Amino acid sequence: MSMSASSKTSLDVITIGRSSVDLYGAEIGGRLEDMAQFVKAVGGCPANIAIGSARLGLKSGLITRVGDEAMGRFIREQMLREGVSTAGITTDPKRLTALVILGVRDEKTFPLIFMRENCADAALNEDDIDEAFIATAKAIVVTGTHFSKPNSDAAQRKAIRLAKKHGRKVAFDVDYRPNLWGLAGHDAGESRYMRSDMVSQHLQSILPECDLVVGTEEELHIAGGSEDTLTAIRTIRRLAPAALIVAKRGPTGCTAFPGDIPDDLDKGVRGPGFPVEVYNVLGAGDAFMSGFLRGWLRDEPLETTCAYANACGAFAVSRLLCSPESPTWAELQHFLKNGSPERALRKDAALTHIHHATTRRPAPDALRILSIDHGAHDLVPMAKALGADPARIPAFKALAVKAAARVAAGRPGFGMFLDGDLGREALFRTVDHGFWVARQFPHGDTAAFASNPAEWPVTEVVKLIANGRADALMPLEARLDDIRRVMPICLATRRETLIEALPGAGQTTADFMAALYAEGLKPDWWLIECQTGDGWQAVADVIERYDPLCRGLIVIARSADAGPELRIAAKMPHVRGFVGGRAIFGEAFKGWLAGALDDEAAIRAMAARFATLAEAFDQGLEE
Repeated sequence: MSMSASSKTSLDVITIGRSSVDLYGAEIGGRLEDMAQFVKAVGGCPANIAIGSARLGLKSGLITRVGDEAMGRFIREQMLREGVSTAGITTDPKRLTALVILGVRDEKTFPLIFMRENCADAALNEDDIDEAFIATAKAIVVTGTHFSKPNSDAAQRKAIRLAKKHGRKVAFDVDYRPNLWGLAGHDAGESRYMRSDMVSQHLQSILPECDLVVGTEEELHIAGGSEDTLTAIRTIRRLAPAALIVAKRGPTGCTAFPGDIPDDLDKGVRGPGFPVEVYNVLGAGDAFMSGFLRGWLRDEPLETTCAYANACGAFAVSRLLCSPESPTWAELQHFLKNGSPERALRKDAALTHIHHATTRRPAPDALRILSIDHGAHDLVPMAKALGADPARIPAFKALAVKAAARVAAGRPGFGMFLDGDLGREALFRTVDHGFWVARQFPHGDTAAFASNPAEWPVTEVVKLIANGRADALMPLEARLDDIRRVMPICLATRRETLIEALPGAGQTTADFMAALYAEGLKPDWWLIECQTGDGWQAVADVIERYDPLCRGLIVIARSADAGPELRIAAKMPHVRGFVGGRAIFGEAFKGWLAGALDDEAAIRAMAARFATLAEAFDQGLEE
């Protein structure tokens, strides 16, 4: 398929080459040999750049290969979550997804093992380069490592030819890893430079087609064939007379050379540097490139483009992971406008909140939730009063999942509140239906969560209770102690939180929420009672004052007749859904325990009540 150079583009940039699953050692300062805990993330220079540029508002795509297994699906799904086009991702049925294991020993030592023997992305070839897809983008990014194998070299050269044919730009990230060129052993993954005339000659054959060349000084040394930086850059200029050449120079920022090369590196175009604590340099160059692309492809002044790139690199070196740590546009703008009181940007509470709130997993626009997270203190006495065995309760909770699934009928926007005790098996079953799930936090047993938060799936929202009422099971201050301890853990482990806010006598919901916000508590979601009169606007005002990035409100349906309330609530600002608990399952639970209802009858009864409330809420959305 052919498209003219003047044809419209739907993407800003397509990156080409490596994609992997990175397993980062979570224990900072130890040997990789001793690390026992790892955090999973998408990695690989082109994959990282695709994600980083998408977070900055560019429309990006990725051309790579992944395996036909869970890790390959993880990469593909994460790209979709980030808004990256997956049209260029090929699933390879014969090869596994690449794997990289990394650690942080100190600010200068980052042990790294590439597990890339016959991996999927290394098998990229010319057949994976689709002309129509290349033509959709303003620019492509080719990366150094994928010129190291004949098949992937041919793939990237084809992409360059097609980009030029359609009048698109070509950006070259030198991305030099000596051991991936076969110059060093498996234990030299951390190595960033090894002189090689072979590699230099190979890369120099690419330079004439490039509009942008980006590398560290060492990477420019390998591309230019000299260990004197200015000499290397002059060689690159001779081979790529029209290219913008950018030297990444660490904490001092970068220097860009749009024309003739001066006699001093500092005489090029520069943006501000951002000296920060170096926590992990891995992935910093990819974040830098993402920031540079944002400015370059939007025709920003070169000084501004350099500032974007330098700031993005500063974010990356101050945090642990690669792609998950890339800043969003909102985060970058906040930093450039306000700076930070912290040299370690990961410790800046304002930036951390913006980062968390703008990189969350997508959530449905509207939620219809069935709650059965009630614990033993609620349901066991009910069972005993009916002469039923409390051991049957978990089975009933599993029936509630089936009832919710029957109402959802495969549609998005349905969810459940469950607990990990009596509702453990039911929690497992929610995954079968793709439900949005909030899991009741075990107040009073904070240590059980704090000692192993990784046991909770990251897709489950942590549901906390702030109950100021006189009949609360725990004093409010004890609940708040739990919340204060748990929310930072959730933030650090990329888990969302929901606070059920039940004010005490004489206090409005809005006042209660404001008091919690004043303590620095910013949940992703609020669960509140339906409001009346000016109460809705008061709650909205509190959210807009303290946290405009809040996901929103979920309102409680206290009875089976709450339909009219839900129709009103659905129209209110910040309301994202409703939840019904006893109003849905209460009568069915009693009938099932007493033997008056079998499993199917209980499911039908719960489904009917849930459907009625969901229909009322949906009517409000449509009115």
